[in-house]
Amino acid sequence: PRVAPDGWIAQAFSALRGTAEGVGEWAFYAAALLIVLALLKWLPYRQVFKTHRILAVSYLVLVFHAVVLTNLGYWTTPVGAVLAVLLAGGTWSAIVVLLRRAGLARRVEGTIAEMRYHPEMRALETRVALRGVWPGHKAGQFAFALADGAEGAHPFTIASAWDPAAGALTFLVKELGDHTRTLRNSLHLGDPVRIEGPYGCFTFADDRPHQIWVAGGIGITPFLARLEELAAMRERPRQGVDLFYCTAAIDAEARDRLVAMAEAAGVRLHLRFDARDGRLDAQQIMEAVPQWPEASVWFCGPAGFGDALRRDFGETGFPTVRRFHQELFAMR
Repeated sequence: PRVAPDGWIAQAFSALRGTAEGVGEWAFYAAALLIVLALLKWLPYRQVFKTHRILAVSYLVLVFHAVVLTNLGYWTTPVGAVLAVLLAGGTWSAIVVLLRRAGLARRVEGTIAEMRYHPEMRALETRVALRGVWPGHKAGQFAFALADGAEGAHPFTIASAWDPAAGALTFLVKELGDHTRTLRNSLHLGDPVRIEGPYGCFTFADDRPHQIWVAGGIGITPFLARLEELAAMRERPRQGVDLFYCTAAIDAEARDRLVAMAEAAGVRLHLRFDARDGRLDAQQIMEAVPQWPEASVWFCGPAGFGDALRRDFGETGFPTVRRFHQELFAMR
């Protein structure tokens, strides 16, 4: 038996203690399950997307659990102050998610203005004309695109530099999953699209005298945007750039466009085909780019490919922590 607490606040919390313990336990189980489901790649994205709001509800229940069960004396200590700030911030975030207001200030409406399918690459190139105010983006950043409310918004790297006069964004999407395989037939010219962004820090921002870009497959998208950006600059950065593009296949039109873009941007292009050239490794890059010890490396492509390059460069003493930049390439 516990001694009856003094004060109405302590008495109220004491009365809620059993409820807080019970619902908190089940909320913890629910949150743990939802986190595991979010990490399972075989679960469709549209299903994982819907669990985010359920996770926000679980979090609010856990806040109730924490507030009721925390010793009242803690709230006047530094530990209590830190806990209060964290719970308040998390509660506000959960409410924003539940009201579907997350990213609202970054959203802009648009329509599909152009579509082009590249069969050899199994990739759909889509140009979206924006109707609202887009804040502009840096080459290498990504945005969430929503064309189907039931599917939810998906993240795609923006494959074009920002031109306020044109007011449009280009996305190059490869058929990799259940959703992206349907886009070629489900999207049509004139369809409305909601864009949210920009996000991301893969923006080529450094002061190294040379940059080495490595793209694997659809990982070419951030580099396309940067090529456009460099070509449009009146005063380009005083950096040499080597672009290694590794792909299984590319159609003639896309290849010619890439060659022309690299030439216009002053970038040296190394086009590699998997069947012909094999897998690119750090040694081959070092032999092709004598400036590599003073360069930075920017990689976008399959995670295993990037991890292998990072490891190989690291074994030479190259400062990979500071100068090997790798796009995460996946949201989970």
